[in-house]
Amino acid sequence: MAYRVVLEKASNHLSSMKGTIMPVLEVAKPENLDYAKHLGKIISKLSPLVGNMIEYNVCIELNKLEWSNTGIWKRQDPGFPDTIFVSELFPTPGIEIKTWFPLATEITARFKDTVKFFEHDQTNVALVAWLPEFIIYGKPKIIDVYVWVGTAKSLAISRDNHYHNPPDYLVFEPEDTSARTSNLQQTNTNGYKFQGNSAEFEEVKKIVDSWNEPKGIYNHSDEYQQKIKQLLGRFNYRLDTNFAKIDRIQHEDLEKFKKQVLETKIHNHTIKEWSKLINDENTNITDLLNDIL
Repeated sequence: MAYRVVLEKASNHLSSMKGTIMPVLEVAKPENLDYAKHLGKIISKLSPLVGNMIEYNVCIELNKLEWSNTGIWKRQDPGFPDTIFVSELFPTPGIEIKTWFPLATEITARFKDTVKFFEHDQTNVALVAWLPEFIIYGKPKIIDVYVWVGTAKSLAISRDNHYHNPPDYLVFEPEDTSARTSNLQQTNTNGYKFQGNSAEFEEVKKIVDSWNEPKGIYNHSDEYQQKIKQLLGRFNYRLDTNFAKIDRIQHEDLEKFKKQVLETKIHNHTIKEWSKLINDENTNITDLLNDIL
């Protein structure tokens, strides 16, 4: 069984988790409207716990499939990707799990791993959306699941091309740490934003223009990385702490998925409507809460 066959079979199976209720915890039904409003403000704090359990359940689900004694799926915690297929296959198939609580303002998960890691297209990314059964109470429930038709490589390419815009914004590859043990290896890219004045910007722009590099296409070669490192050493740049948030990468298929989830109707209202109303302190949500209380 080839690694691509394993990855495709596993990715296709993830869609069967849609509608799954996670038996990890249950938020009690609020007894009054005030408490219901309070839950609406804090329910998102469950995300780290629920996300961890979704990652765990994905591994269990994948091992329910028949793999002809080729191998088994194993969760890596910590490690990238979250779930790998342990076998004699090379490269090792893997799936990175990202979770999304769609009542939040954005998808807060990040994807910083270098495109070099996905040379063989051996990793996919699953973005799983969840909510409590009754919006603000009940057990966590997966409302939709989506696995990229392509691979994690496509997400990394979209991220790099979206962010990298020299001299205003620079994306750096991780240092070569292949000689280190696995727990000390670096795989994350980082973004830096120009912070100099207008005169300095014109100066650095002339330098970048002299390279004659294609616009809008990121270059992760060692030669190019050395060029932008020189800019970082000469001019004022700051590390962007918001770099690589999945919600901002502008991956075409991801944007379609977000739209699909937000337009999903639950308890007589779309998720987008629930999000707006619960997060708007000036809105009277009494009538809406009557749909779930």
